[in-house]
Amino acid sequence: MAYWLMILLGKLLTILLVSNFLQQHFANGEPQVPCLFIFGDSFSDNGNNNNRATLAKANYQPYGIDFPKGTTGRFTNGRNLPDFIAEKLGFPQDSIPPYANAAVGSVEKILKGVNYASGGSGILTESGKTLGDLIPMDEQLINHHKTVSLIINTLGNKNATRLLNKCIYSVAIGTNDYINNYFLPQFYPTSRIYTPSQYAEILLRKLSQQLRTLHEREARKVVVYGLGLLGCIPYEVRMYGANISGCVDKINEAVMLFDSRLKSLVSDLNSNLTNATFIFINSTGISLDSNIQGSITVSNAACCQVSELVAAPPCIPFGKTCSNRTQYAFWDEVHPTETTYSAIAARAYRALLPTDSYPFDIQRLAQL
Repeated sequence: MAYWLMILLGKLLTILLVSNFLQQHFANGEPQVPCLFIFGDSFSDNGNNNNRATLAKANYQPYGIDFPKGTTGRFTNGRNLPDFIAEKLGFPQDSIPPYANAAVGSVEKILKGVNYASGGSGILTESGKTLGDLIPMDEQLINHHKTVSLIINTLGNKNATRLLNKCIYSVAIGTNDYINNYFLPQFYPTSRIYTPSQYAEILLRKLSQQLRTLHEREARKVVVYGLGLLGCIPYEVRMYGANISGCVDKINEAVMLFDSRLKSLVSDLNSNLTNATFIFINSTGISLDSNIQGSITVSNAACCQVSELVAAPPCIPFGKTCSNRTQYAFWDEVHPTETTYSAIAARAYRALLPTDSYPFDIQRLAQL
């Protein structure tokens, strides 16, 4: 009899936990959405690669030199793009755990969201594989399915659906399909097989399937980020040499093809998927606007010390860093500084220009 009483009490405690959680998020409105799920690559990764056999990891100094908790696996000196977006949505700092940590422990960890992003990963499973063991987008979706199943088992179908429909889903991926696939011809044949236009279509067909999978798992508010000007990152300029623009034009042209069609894909998904809203963030347009430059005066070099003997080099462990970090656009030769992420996040959350987002910004999406 005591055994069944303990089970009953356990169930009652679970119901109280769920009830309090739902009341907090749906009644009080803080944060603006109940949870945030993050998919992507090293621009979003907050520690998922730390214990994997890969070169794409940032769990050592000087990464995290300006982050309150120090080194965590973020590929920058401080907060990354999802960190700033989460804070603008009202989440406490560093409250969205990496899946690598969230997969262990209480279900309470995942009710506010999970970060599945993996440095080096891409839309295509093979992208970035020269870097080692990564978590490509398809596998991130499998991990999310496991999370959703756990939430359903805890809350029940009705409450889980209600919760998941109100969450925001952030998808920022595709960089490695270019810099660690298409424009890495010594390891990948894609640039010899496909024109930039054909390759963009391959990526978008795959990404469309992945976004539809998210929708099938109750995602209704989805933010899709365009790729930045990858031809302007210091590593690509060093590898290919700069054109008159100061960047590698052929890379930027390929990426802009992808971005323009990604915006069209977002429009198509909004027209064809039930009760769903996808928005496109114009990362390239935002980064080109002089209004976001602020204190940034150095955009062609890494702030941390890197080795030119390594492909797409990360910061040298415990190496030197620039003293004026807020003046640098790039932390290493690929990844932006916290200052750059902050400026982009501000415009993604609340658009300054009509071209910053489509059909509207993250702030409006959260209000739906």
